Amino acid sequence: MTLVAARPTAPSPLAAEVARVMICDDSVVIRGALARMLESDPSIKVVARVADGSAAVAEAAKSPGSIDVVVLDIEMPVMDGITALPLLLRADPELRIIMASTLTTRGADIALRALRLGAADYLPKPAVSAIADDSFRRELLAKVKGLARLRRRPSVSVAPPLRPRPILRPAPRLLAIGSSTGGPQALFTLVQGLGKRVPVPVILTQHMPATFTPILAEHLTRIGGMPCAEAVDGAPLLPGHIALAPGNRHLIVEAVGTTLRARLSDGPAENYCRPSVDPMLRSATATCGGRVLMVMLTGMGHDGRDSTAALIAAGGAAIAQDEATSVVWGMPGAIAQAGLCDHVLPLPDIAPRVLDILKGARA
Repeated sequence: MTLVAARPTAPSPLAAEVARVMICDDSVVIRGALARMLESDPSIKVVARVADGSAAVAEAAKSPGSIDVVVLDIEMPVMDGITALPLLLRADPELRIIMASTLTTRGADIALRALRLGAADYLPKPAVSAIADDSFRRELLAKVKGLARLRRRPSVSVAPPLRPRPILRPAPRLLAIGSSTGGPQALFTLVQGLGKRVPVPVILTQHMPATFTPILAEHLTRIGGMPCAEAVDGAPLLPGHIALAPGNRHLIVEAVGTTLRARLSDGPAENYCRPSVDPMLRSATATCGGRVLMVMLTGMGHDGRDSTAALIAAGGAAIAQDEATSVVWGMPGAIAQAGLCDHVLPLPDIAPRVLDILKGARA
C-alpha cells in the first residue's frame, strides 16, 4: 500500500484565536475551579475573575471587545447576575454571557428568563463537591468555545451534501425537534417563528436536567404561539401543541387507532443522554410510517444521527441548523455530514421552511 501525504490545508483564521473569558462568581473556590477547567483547554484564556456583578460590569467597560464570554453567577452580593446582565450588554453588546444557575426550580426559572433578556446560554452549576464532574467540564468548554466563535462571526463553512430528492411526500403527521448545547436560545427563535400555524403535533427532546424542563416548557409557551408542556404518559399528541420530553425520561410515540400518543420511558440512556433524540425519533418513524419532519438544532455529540438515517430510509425529511449559527455543530453536523438533510439552514430560516413543508409547498 502506498501512502500519499495529505495536502496541507490553510488554518482557519479563527484557529489561532483564544477564547477570552471572565468568571464572575462570589465563591473564590468556584472561581478557581472554573478557571482551572477552562484553562485546561489551550484555546481558552481566563482574562478576569471577579466576585460580583458590579465588578464584572466595570471590567467589561474598561475595554469593550477584550472579553468574549462571561460565565455569570446569578446569586451574588453587591450586584446579582440578573441586574448585571443588561449592564454588561450595554457595555459590550456583542458579549456572550452564560448564566451559571443552581439546579433548583428558582435557578432554572431565572436562567431561562435571562436567556430571553439577552444571555446567550445557561449552565446548571452543580454543588461544590461535584464541580469537577467530567460532564460538567465538557459542557462548560463546549459552550465557551462555541459562543466565542459566534461572537467573532466566522465565515459560513462549506455546505455539506444535501439529499438529491424531493421533500417529504405525503405530508408529515408529526414535527420532531432535537437540541442540546445552545438549544434553549435556538428553540426560542424557532418556536417564535413557527407561531400558531403548525397543523401537526410537535415533539421535542432537549438535553436538560429534570428541574429545568418544566420551566423551559413555560418559557416556550410564553414566547411562542403554541402551548408547550412536558409530555404526559398516555396523553394524546395534539396539532399545534409541543410535547417536551421530561428531564431524565425518554419520550416515545405510539399510536392508538389513528391517535398519536406520548409514552414516557425510563429505559437506558442512549448516547449518554436521557432524554435522548434517538428513541423519540425512532418511535415516531415506526409509528408514522416515515411521515415525520425532523429539525435538528445546535448540540454536542451525535444523538439523533442513527434515528434520522432510519427516518430518511422510511421516506421522512430532515432539516439541520447550519454551523455558522450553532453554538456546537455536533448533532446537526452529524446528520448534515452524513448526507441525511434536505436543508441545512441558518437558524432564522428554519421556521419559514418548516411551515412551507407542512403546508405542502415544494422545496
